[in-house]
Order: sequence, then structure tokens, then C-alpha cells
Amino acid sequence: MPLSDRTAVSSLKKAMYIGAHVSAAGGVNNSVANAVHIGANAFALFLKSQRKWDNPPIASEAKDLFVSGCSHHGYKAAEHALPHGSYLINLAQSDPAKAAQAYNAFVDDLARCEQLGIKLYNFHPGSTLGDNREAAIGRIGAQLNKSHKATTSVITVLENMAGSGNVIGSTWEDLRDIIALVDDKSRVGVCIDTCHAFAAGHDLRTPEAFGKTLDNFKKIVGIKYLKAFHRTLNDSKAPFASNRDLHANIGTGFLGLRAFHSVMNEDAFCGLPMVLETPIDKKDAKGKSIEDKQVWADEIKLLESLIGMDADSDEFAALEKELKERGTAERQRIQDQVDKKSAKASGKKPTAAKKKRVADTDDESD
Repeated sequence: MPLSDRTAVSSLKKAMYIGAHVSAAGGVNNSVANAVHIGANAFALFLKSQRKWDNPPIASEAKDLFVSGCSHHGYKAAEHALPHGSYLINLAQSDPAKAAQAYNAFVDDLARCEQLGIKLYNFHPGSTLGDNREAAIGRIGAQLNKSHKATTSVITVLENMAGSGNVIGSTWEDLRDIIALVDDKSRVGVCIDTCHAFAAGHDLRTPEAFGKTLDNFKKIVGIKYLKAFHRTLNDSKAPFASNRDLHANIGTGFLGLRAFHSVMNEDAFCGLPMVLETPIDKKDAKGKSIEDKQVWADEIKLLESLIGMDADSDEFAALEKELKERGTAERQRIQDQVDKKSAKASGKKPTAAKKKRVADTDDESD
């Protein structure tokens, strides 16, 4: 039985397609039922194991059931189903044998998308592995061009990243430079991860900060390339510009509920798939870790409720306060880790006077 009924997108004040990254264990067709289970209007999935290089092809029965399941439940796979690429793939790899391995796994995923009628494929740009950044970005562009010629229609969607150093994609300029090298611009796009963006130094917490960040994205990358918020509707357990990829439940992290109000009410995002990957693990009566998918069902409804809500209303203020208080202990725990690491790097001991307060993220000075 569904944990929550799906909201008709036509009944919302803006056409926002919200869902989560669901399991495809046992066959890609199971992702459809799992999306229906949580009341999702969009969903992400893995097309194969993301932790090994070699995988069997999609079974014909699973393929047929996926297509028929999407049709039966009213999902447009070409628009609102978003596979995520393997964590093993690094298209910036310079070693010839490893680069070929990465490319083969990548193009195999694109072929699977085409079998299922899926149009968007999300992936991490890659890592320089200590090599020259420009050369690494050049290799990504070359691999994308090669993969586009080997397939017919899938749009390869670059995900922005939280990290610094060798990681490619934490700046809008990285994404711009990769896109510039792609021959067929209709086959490339970007998806924004709110947690990654915040951790990389793109502020979203206030309407003013949100507007500035979006304007920068438009100027540097171009809004026409924004294709999704894929596995990306996440609050952040870590503070601003920390370069730490730690997802928090909506409204409980350092981003806060106001950021998601801005996202849910931005006209430029209408029609895009918007997918949660917030924590859903909890302990059962025996102390065993289990997944509570009711969390996603509830967060989908929470995000839908923000569409058209007055951010100055008592209703919003009460909701914002409740969620913020729920995440206080975890924000403080991560802030303490960040402070200790910063103090160690500077050779100074953290003092009580310098300890940041996180009970109210609006008062923070990052």
C-alpha cells in the first residue's frame, strides 16, 4: 500500500515534480512501484550495481515491466526518471586502460537509458587525480563527445559537486568549461544538488542569497542547461563552504527551510525532476538499522506544501522552527568537527568564545 498518495501536479500552484532516489533491486521495473509507494512524481534509480564494473544486461522482462509500469502510473520516463551513474566512473581518467573501462561503463548506462525510454542521465564529472585541471576537463569533454556518437538521444547531465582539490564540478566555471567542449550542446546539461552547492560556497539560505547564486549560474553556465535537481533536494549537515557532502533532512540542516521555499517557488525550475536523497535510516526495536521510507513520503508532501506558501506567515515560521530544532544536535556535532579541523590546521586550540552557535542558523557567521 502507498505510504502517501501522489499529488496531482496539475493541482499544485507550480508544476513541481518531486520524488526520491528509490531502489531498483530485483530489476529496474521495481523502481516504479517504489516511487508509487512514497507518493513520488519523479524518481531516481541505479540502472545496475554502482559498485562493480561488469553487470548483466537488463532482462527483457524487467525492461517491458518498467515501460508498462511508467505508462500505467502516468510517469513520463523521458522527463521524470533519472538514473544516477556509477560511483566508479571517472571520465577524467588519464590512464588509457582505466579511461577505457570508465568509458565502457558510462556508454553502457546510456544504452540502458535508451532501452527504457529515459532521456536524462546524471553523473559526477570526475577527478583530476592530481593531474592538470584543464587537461582533465578536456578528457571529460572528449569522452562525452565519443559517447554521444555511440548513442542517439540521452542527455548527459553533469552534477555539481561539494568538494575541492581534485574534484571537478564544485564551481560553475568547471561545468561551463566541460559544456564548452561538447560538440552537440543538446546532449549535455546540469543538475544542481542543493547540499553540494551550499558546501561548495554557493549560498541559498535567504531569498537574496538564492537570487545571487541563481543569477551567477545563469551568467556562467546558462539556465537552458539546467535539467534537474537529481538526488539533490537535500539539506546540509555541514556548514557553508565546508566542502563536506553530508545530507540532512529538509529544514533540519544548515541550509534551512527558507532555502527550499525559494527552490519550490522558482518559476525556472517548473517541470524539472526534483529528487530527494535525504537520510531515512533509523534503528528498530532490536537496534538494527532499517530504512523508513515514510520519511520520503512526508518530505515530498512537505516540499509540495511550500509551493505558494507565504514565507512571512505564522504557518511557515512554526514549521521552520520545528524542523530547525529537530536538527540542532546534529548541526552542532558537525560544526564541532569542522571547528576542530580548522583549529588543527591553523595550529590553534578552539576556545569556547569562538565556538559557533548553531541553534539558529540565521544568526551564523560563516
